[in-house]
Amino acid sequence: MKFSKYLFLWTILMGFMGCGPQMPETLKTAYEKLPEKIDFNFHVRPILSDRCFACHGPDENARKANLRLDTKEGLFSMLESKETFPVVPGKPKESEIIERVLHDDPEIIMPTPESNLTLTDTEKATLLKWVEQGAEWKTHWAFTAPVKVQLPKVNEPSWARNEIDCFVLDKLESLGLSPSMEANKETLIRRLSLDLIGLPPTPEEVHAFKSDTSPNAYEKLVDRLLTSPGYGERWAWEWLDVARYADTNGFQGDATRNMWPWRDWVIQAFNDNMPYDEFTIKQLAGDLLPNATRNDILATGFNRNHTYNTEGGSIPEETRVTNVFDRVETTGTAWLGLTMNCARCHDHKYDQITQKEYYQMFDYFNQTSEEGGGWGGKLKPLLDLSPEEEFRKNQRLQAHVDELIAKVKVFEDENYPRDPGVPMSEAEAIKKVKGLDTRILINPPDKRGTGAYKQLANYFRNVHPQYGQLLNQVYKAMQTYDQATVNATQVMVMDDAKEPRITYILDRGGYDKPRMGEPISRDVPAILPPIPENTRNNRLALAKWIVSKEQPLTARVTINRYWQAFFGKGIVKTIDDFGVQSTLPSHPELLDWLAVDFQENGWDLKALFKKIVMSATYRQTSKFNSELLEMDPENRYLARATRMRLPSWMLRDQVLYMSGLLVDSIGGKPVKPYQPKGIWEEATFGFIAYEQDHGDDLYRKSLYTFWRRIVGPTFIFDNSPRQVCTVKKPDTNTPLHALTTLNDITYMEASRVMAEKILTAKTTDDERIRYLFEWATARAPDAEEIKILKNRLIELRSDYTSLPEEARKLIAIGEYPLNPDLAVADYAAYTALSSLVFNLDETITRQ
Repeated sequence: MKFSKYLFLWTILMGFMGCGPQMPETLKTAYEKLPEKIDFNFHVRPILSDRCFACHGPDENARKANLRLDTKEGLFSMLESKETFPVVPGKPKESEIIERVLHDDPEIIMPTPESNLTLTDTEKATLLKWVEQGAEWKTHWAFTAPVKVQLPKVNEPSWARNEIDCFVLDKLESLGLSPSMEANKETLIRRLSLDLIGLPPTPEEVHAFKSDTSPNAYEKLVDRLLTSPGYGERWAWEWLDVARYADTNGFQGDATRNMWPWRDWVIQAFNDNMPYDEFTIKQLAGDLLPNATRNDILATGFNRNHTYNTEGGSIPEETRVTNVFDRVETTGTAWLGLTMNCARCHDHKYDQITQKEYYQMFDYFNQTSEEGGGWGGKLKPLLDLSPEEEFRKNQRLQAHVDELIAKVKVFEDENYPRDPGVPMSEAEAIKKVKGLDTRILINPPDKRGTGAYKQLANYFRNVHPQYGQLLNQVYKAMQTYDQATVNATQVMVMDDAKEPRITYILDRGGYDKPRMGEPISRDVPAILPPIPENTRNNRLALAKWIVSKEQPLTARVTINRYWQAFFGKGIVKTIDDFGVQSTLPSHPELLDWLAVDFQENGWDLKALFKKIVMSATYRQTSKFNSELLEMDPENRYLARATRMRLPSWMLRDQVLYMSGLLVDSIGGKPVKPYQPKGIWEEATFGFIAYEQDHGDDLYRKSLYTFWRRIVGPTFIFDNSPRQVCTVKKPDTNTPLHALTTLNDITYMEASRVMAEKILTAKTTDDERIRYLFEWATARAPDAEEIKILKNRLIELRSDYTSLPEEARKLIAIGEYPLNPDLAVADYAAYTALSSLVFNLDETITRQ
């Protein structure tokens, strides 16, 4: 069989012009090393996508020779003006693609030399063998419905604790690898605690878990953590990055907004274990639900979390369109795993998403009453979250304003006639007025602000007294409403405008370049299942479609994102891209099995998380040897647990918690903890100064820290800047990280308070060192570690005894009261020692 394959290959190679005897031996060697069966999705499409689609893909404007290789029709149809085909199944000699990729003539070879793209011998051999085997074509794997296949049979079934392990072990066995042993109990409880609630376990919790010898001790621990209030806060952080949440608008003005009630809604949703499909529908279209509650409407703050340009000179329509772009692309990233932004200006160059289909999605989000103008952080549409009585009062005030504005519209139409749709500024009578900025009158009456009505009332009270009096009534009513709601918590939310907007394709995404002609009707990309027939096709229909069982992406994308949180990388490494340019899944059948199971179990996130952490795969030790590191450096195949540095927000919460400083309350307005001076002033040209909070607000979880969008919290590193939807945080390692954890006021203050805790809880240095080490690592130090830390303590105590002023400076850091009963040198020595232990690799890493 092997000889016949080789003979076939040699015959093929000899048959191509310019090839023959000069064909490199490396190509024949590569052919022999290929898998027995070539799969189009996993072996062929990635080659075509990387090397061919730029010139022969979905983008019609960039397509050359009218040849399309991203569709079945394009691959197997006769070439234009030729009697040849790109691919003839089973006949490599008659397939134009094979001739082109094997040729050595620069005028014929593909990819062309000008493209700076080349094919490796393995890739050429893959294409050749695929055609030889019949050139089976498949739809891209992510666009086909996931299937819950039967569990694979493995050689060591006793290792598997649940279905996840069967798939992981099957892959490991196919690679000649074996899973690692289970981690010890100390490692497991710390890993679980950090993963599920974002805080380390106490020494008492560690000892209790170690002492519990019951068969379900581990499961009891998992269940306790899943029901902890901290669970919702820990997982809310992940979602705030996806939702690009911040407490300001961004841009130069960077006005403050009240979006924190939406953040609290997210926390509560996670703690209530709201089904993920409901979680999705409410955030995308809660305002359109039948009998929508204030809470349902609040959920739609998700799609008002984007930046908002209110700078002087900004163009409202440009801002509005940019915001709609953001909603489309955020939806594409968060739920569909598609790079929708690529189709904003032209057809997607890799995925079968046309520019028209982008604007069909755009139309769903183009109907909100948001205008793009305004100032400050209360930009309509708004949800008033005042207490019921105050809320009703504000509603009455708004109704009065609306009533007066309606009178203004009628008055203007009667007294300043012009054609329908023409703004008031174009009325002949208005063109004659002097001393008035008539640009105010470009906007219809219901789009003018309080300041505009004041200016108009002042001008027209003498020019046209009746009109001026009516304008003044509007101004006074608006002023009354503004004063009544100035301190009200009003959250930016979604709605649908009374008058529908017409959507057109925008040339190259230009807000002012609509491609006039046939308006665009909302719809979903044709590569995905359609919206059900006889459905009112609005934003609610889109939301329901996104989480429908027929739609193949959302469940996979969600599983993959949360898999990344537990294992460091997704089953699909390109978390934000499930298109044809995505990396291939490391465990495709596992991804599909979990996706279907997730839907079958009511989109239950806690059930998903429990299945993951109960698996033997999750429970492995993170220790590894050089052979394993060489074979799988990224640990994609999970023959061990992945070690991950704790995110910066969790590092801060950890030291606050270990020291006892953490004020562990849920929800509420954002707080402003310690920050170096001048940061905000420099970023805002001196217009906004940072006013630090005091007392308990200094010690709340990082989740509640005020997030100024143009300059985020200074203790945060390697996190989404919250400008756009982000599903994968950056991962760097620079001295700035250590400078923060070794010098930031919070870290040093926590070290000092930890020193007080140690000194008052234990009596000997050995006991104190053990206590500190157990808090930080969840395990007892060995004799050598105690010796090293004790020697360092002796040095520190000696230094601070001889330098009492330096000791006093160290323990004076932070606002938390000092304990006057402690010896200064000991206080300072244990502060420095605590800082050292807080910065151990084992402390800042989730093992």
